Amino acid sequence: MVGERRFGVGDPSHKFPIEVFIPQSNLPKMPTEADKYPKIAQLKSVDALRARLTELGVALPLDDEIQTAAAGSPLAQPIDVGGFRVGNRWCIHPMEGWDANRDGSPSDYTLRRWRNFGRSGAKLIWGGEAAAVQPDGRANPNQTLATPENKRGLAQLLEECHAGHREQCGTLDGLLVGLQLTHSGRFCKPADHAKWAPRIAYHHPLLDEKFKIDPANDACVLTDDELETLIDDYVAAAHLAADVGYQFVDVKACHGYLLHEFLSARTRPGRFGGDLDGRSRVLFTIIDRIRSELPSLMIGVRLSVFDTVPYRTSREVGQPMDYAQLLPYGWGFGVDEHDPLRFDLAEPIELMRRLVAHGVAMINITCGSPYYVPHIQRPAIFPPSDGYQPPEDPLVGVWRQLDAVRQCKAALPDVPFVGSGYSYLQDYLPHAAQRAVRDGWVDFVGLGRMVLSYPELPQDCLVEGKLKRKLVCRTFSDCTTAPRHGLISGCYPLDEYYKRIPEREQLVAIKQKLGEG
Repeated sequence: MVGERRFGVGDPSHKFPIEVFIPQSNLPKMPTEADKYPKIAQLKSVDALRARLTELGVALPLDDEIQTAAAGSPLAQPIDVGGFRVGNRWCIHPMEGWDANRDGSPSDYTLRRWRNFGRSGAKLIWGGEAAAVQPDGRANPNQTLATPENKRGLAQLLEECHAGHREQCGTLDGLLVGLQLTHSGRFCKPADHAKWAPRIAYHHPLLDEKFKIDPANDACVLTDDELETLIDDYVAAAHLAADVGYQFVDVKACHGYLLHEFLSARTRPGRFGGDLDGRSRVLFTIIDRIRSELPSLMIGVRLSVFDTVPYRTSREVGQPMDYAQLLPYGWGFGVDEHDPLRFDLAEPIELMRRLVAHGVAMINITCGSPYYVPHIQRPAIFPPSDGYQPPEDPLVGVWRQLDAVRQCKAALPDVPFVGSGYSYLQDYLPHAAQRAVRDGWVDFVGLGRMVLSYPELPQDCLVEGKLKRKLVCRTFSDCTTAPRHGLISGCYPLDEYYKRIPEREQLVAIKQKLGEG
């Protein structure tokens, strides 16, 4: 449609695409205060939020009030996952802090965050941390490692999580804790915060351009032999997690990291590329090996079920990179090849059916990547320093993620699903979370950056039925801007602990230099 940008999720049947049409005239041309979308804090009631959603032409499930566990909140109901009775419907997403020691062991910052995960009151801790299975697969030099040398460190993380949960809840009953296993692929920076050391599945014409990878340089493409070694390392990491006492591992396949990138490796020759069988072979080989060698260890997969064209980094309104010469578009997963700004869930749903058939117990749904489409993956009014001004009201991004999960749940009703994208709803996060679970859109509501400012949100909802508004994440994106500049991640605006550390002054100086302060 000329003069309009289209965002949507294609219905798995291909018959009823759901789209949101946002006229270009409504998109701000410059990031001036007058042009910005209404902030959630300006919407003074659930009805005001509903009215804004109506203006946008989208609908989210919303309850009028926060219900406590005593009042029968859907979020307080237990659910069976892989034979384990999880005590409630709150989930904590993996929150890497760029703050482990250089040897991959946890620092005091890392341990504090895991204790807060336990104190949240959530009964599903999804991986807690992105732990690299190889030193060269780290996204930064301070990423946690799931290697034999860090076995004691992995145990410390679990101990802190358990201690925090006992402190808050008095018992570990119903608590399910896992470890997320990862290789950062295209986004590896194992030795230097400022130096990329990419290991890629294949050359992507737009991502190579964006991240300055020479398309003629095949040395950074992982060979089949290197992949066999990587598979061994994933399985070895799973053995470590099981030995330490984690109840599940997440074989991470999201956000543009290596196993997610393989899902779009149509141009890669050989057994690890081409059709869906080939593109998912690394993922399924890891899963099958873990199932065979560790039959009592549960497996989850965090999966980006759709992607889009990478966006250009800009201080102005985000624009997709030029893809006109790449149609039909074969470089995305869950992307309509004829219109890659539109999403198609057919292949992701087929992949999820196969995951379940291979013994995966639960799936955590997310989308896109924080590196090249942060407005899709992590809706926010205030972009990170390597992002761009939002090209849509972030509420549209929230709706997109929740509705994608709804479609996946409808297609696989017996699979426990975790949903993402709730933090931008801020004061109204519990209202949407309750209703989404009540209406069967999702089984667990996942919290990411919200936990950095307000780890006790799940417990406060279930016990008090109200929030501490001064702790609610306002999506300032400092938790992303800081690590983009070599600092540790955390909630610098709201967490008193981070307000007092020296890195806060460094972050203020960085933002002032960028014109954000």
